[in-house]
Amino acid sequence: MSKLIKPLLVPAFVTLTAVSAPAAHAWERHSATTGPYGATVSSHGSGSCSGGTCVSSQSLTGRYGNTVSRSGSTSCAGDECKGTATYRGPAGRTVTRTRYFQRH
Repeated sequence: MSKLIKPLLVPAFVTLTAVSAPAAHAWERHSATTGPYGATVSSHGSGSCSGGTCVSSQSLTGRYGNTVSRSGSTSCAGDECKGTATYRGPAGRTVTRTRYFQRH
């Protein structure tokens, strides 16, 4: 996964714009980063929580229009939690990661 993201990231000046979502447990975020040679990387993310489950999605678009995206969810029952995330690269390949953890 790091090989997909690495070419998109450059040392840069960051401009962040936060947009508040109407629901109390929802969020949305937009940002754009311009590097030293004028290349721009933009990102968009959103998510929400309801009934013990949180879902989110993010996308990152690089200077040549390549996009890397992530969608995921986390749910908890008592102290046991499960998180699943699916990553999709610019060539359409996907990787899914599942993790189990305990909250304290």
